[in-house]
Amino acid sequence: MVTAIVHINAEVDRIPEVAEKLAEIDGVSEVYSITGEYDLLAIVRVRSYEEIAEVVPGRVNKVPGVQHTETHVAFRAYSKHDLEAAFSIGLGETD
Repeated sequence: MVTAIVHINAEVDRIPEVAEKLAEIDGVSEVYSITGEYDLLAIVRVRSYEEIAEVVPGRVNKVPGVQHTETHVAFRAYSKHDLEAAFSIGLGETD
């Protein structure tokens, strides 16, 4: 699984509409409104790096109201949830 974090600038009066359209795109797992330099943040999860090229410039950038994107590709996940799943050996579980 390849994860990309996409920062998005959108037309201010269309942010909610843009966010909803982005959330409907296959490969976009989450969309957040955020503070700071960008208006929205989308998490893209796909099977291959090539699919990022299909999703971000091919679909995300074409949503009406999207003005600019900046994409970051994740190398590894270090979240507590992911680490617990990776190292779980079933201790404490009873059948």
